[in-house]
Amino acid sequence: MTAPLPDPVTVREHNLGVLERLGLPLPPDGFPLVWEPGDTAALRARSEIESRMAVLNVVLACCFGMPQDLAMAWLLDARLVDHLTKQESRFIVGGEGDGRVFALQYEAVFALAWVLGIAMDIDPKLPAAEGLTERLPNLPAGESYPQWLGRTLAAPRRAADAAVQLDLYYCLDWAYLAAEREQRPLPGLIDSNTIGQRRWALEWAVELHGPYQSPPPGWEDVDLSV
Repeated sequence: MTAPLPDPVTVREHNLGVLERLGLPLPPDGFPLVWEPGDTAALRARSEIESRMAVLNVVLACCFGMPQDLAMAWLLDARLVDHLTKQESRFIVGGEGDGRVFALQYEAVFALAWVLGIAMDIDPKLPAAEGLTERLPNLPAGESYPQWLGRTLAAPRRAADAAVQLDLYYCLDWAYLAAEREQRPLPGLIDSNTIGQRRWALEWAVELHGPYQSPPPGWEDVDLSV
């Protein structure tokens, strides 16, 4: 079910004000809006976001030493093997790919946790909250997927609120990259990689609907180049 969105120009003006307060460069005139007047938004189904978080948690565990056979056994038991992307499957099954790249997605998990109301804030100056791992499936303890779902008190955000956060991170992504190119000081403890991962998650989780909106992308089809 889709919901109406606030005026995109008003939202953009507010979010540019956030960039100014952070001391970040501002995007140029004509920087695209994320949505147009009259567009609507919805979140991905809660079950889809939960399964994506669980899969990413397993991928992250493999980055830090979880044996591949145990990872696949957990995913099979959770019936989440079909939720692996091609790159994730190659990484878990065959050890192909750079684990350092996958490890960056911890911040994407953090943004998804925010969408579900599990994380309270995704401050653009701070890294993921220290307690995030406690809110994910406890793989070393053998916690199953249903057990994790049973103890997770998710309260998904309103689609409009998530869309406003997406617009902010769309602007932040440009601003952090520009600041790094210009060798300007960043406002906090994180860099453009963190901002990009959070934007990736929000781009995937927020479904925008309107005459000029594209269909919701797959996880690996999210385009951060625009």
